[in-house]
Amino acid sequence: MKTLLAAGLILLLSSVAWCEESAGLQTFQVFYENDLFGDTDKYYTNALQMTWLSKDLKRYKDDVRLPQWFLPVIRAVPFAHVPGSTHNIGLLFGHQIYTPSDIRAAKLLPDDRPYAGNLYAGIALHSKTLTKLDTIEITLGVVGPSALGEQVQNTVHDLRDIAEAQGWDNQLDDEVALGFAWQRKWRTHRAMLTDWLCYDLLTHTGVTLGNVKTGADAGGEVRVGYNIPMDFGSDVIRAGAGVSAPVSGLDYPRIPVFGMHLFAGARAGVVLRDIFLDGNTFSSSHSVDKKPFVAEFSTGIAVSYKTIKLTYRHVFRTEQFDHQSRGHVVGSLALTVSF
Repeated sequence: MKTLLAAGLILLLSSVAWCEESAGLQTFQVFYENDLFGDTDKYYTNALQMTWLSKDLKRYKDDVRLPQWFLPVIRAVPFAHVPGSTHNIGLLFGHQIYTPSDIRAAKLLPDDRPYAGNLYAGIALHSKTLTKLDTIEITLGVVGPSALGEQVQNTVHDLRDIAEAQGWDNQLDDEVALGFAWQRKWRTHRAMLTDWLCYDLLTHTGVTLGNVKTGADAGGEVRVGYNIPMDFGSDVIRAGAGVSAPVSGLDYPRIPVFGMHLFAGARAGVVLRDIFLDGNTFSSSHSVDKKPFVAEFSTGIAVSYKTIKLTYRHVFRTEQFDHQSRGHVVGSLALTVSF
């Protein structure tokens, strides 16, 4: 827990230092996801991610704090120089925990999901227009005992007076985790229904590559409410998920004091590799037979006050591996603050 808190503090302090001379709005976002919202304690059971997003930039190289060695990489990005677009640089840090359905069993459960922790950090490049957002994300981390999944879960269980998980001796081995993801979001439609009620439709598609996850997905989301922000919606913790500030820096004078909306979304994907199901890449480990096709359905509510937005999303995911008894419900809570 101390490691997680220290890393989060470093992320926050470095973001402040990076933008201490910059004008406009930057954004800090915290995601918390847990299946406690679905009254379970299994599978994808807990996650925390903190993300910082820079102010809007006309060109990535306009931020002198971006390392010079990274500029050639940016120049190779297809959407980095689209006329009329603005850009953001994001830093992220996160932790995830995966367990089988019976955490009281100390023995290996061959037909159930492996134990695994995932500790990672990354950089994201965002390029947006009024109707389109492109995101490229590169992450580096570790899966296995060094990710501290056992320590985090059992510390929380001790604090809540819950029995500790007994099977962490069967977790995946340590492995360096490298990921690359691209996602595109579109604001396909937006219109006023009444003088105060509006709606919009957001769609997306994306690709993920790496030894942690490799696959592709597509989906959409409908939002209905009062003063829906001109962003690209909230998201769950996943590779390449677009991190959207509630407003653009250029829109700051027109930020409404209050807004609220409901939303519903769906996503379908193909999974070629998932280390949390397929097991370690370079060593023998516990694994299960994954489902090649998965789907996700969600509903939620978002409330905004000036540059602060709080979002809750209730997510249902279909079975991800053979012998999984049913789909899984996870709650996702996100706090977004622009300043």
